[in-house]
Amino acid sequence: MTPRRDIVERAVAKRLFTRAARQSISIPPGLADRVEALLAQRCCDAIGLGRRAGIAVAGFEKVSEAVRAGKAALLLEALEGAEGGRNKIRALGRGLPIVAVLTEAEMGAVFGRDHVVHVALGQGRLSRRLMADAAKLAGFRAGAVIEPKREMATAQPSRHEMVLE
Repeated sequence: MTPRRDIVERAVAKRLFTRAARQSISIPPGLADRVEALLAQRCCDAIGLGRRAGIAVAGFEKVSEAVRAGKAALLLEALEGAEGGRNKIRALGRGLPIVAVLTEAEMGAVFGRDHVVHVALGQGRLSRRLMADAAKLAGFRAGAVIEPKREMATAQPSRHEMVLE
């Protein structure tokens, strides 16, 4: 099943949970909102674990430094972040996966700040878990962006690239 808000709302409306359970069950109002909140909390918890382990940094300068040093495996951007800053980080982090599913306030709470726009997370299982959870959350949030890892451009373009240019 694809984790998306409209699918959960349709399943509640068609009473699919009751049919699957083969008994009468009560679905709390706002189930999709609750699922979204829990997925967002799970993403924030993963970032918090990374912060405590010393593999997550916040702020444009620290994220830029982590990318240049090769310590970043995943870049996170706030949903409402300015496009200029996002483009600068994207240019720096070529090839790195980029996730924009959390708000500035949600990421800021992880770091004990009012708001955070940019976060870098180091390599490991935690970044893979966060990427999977963020993909689920993206189905519940408008404007969410998941850009998987992109391969670095080669010095010699392939035959297919030359044809497309």
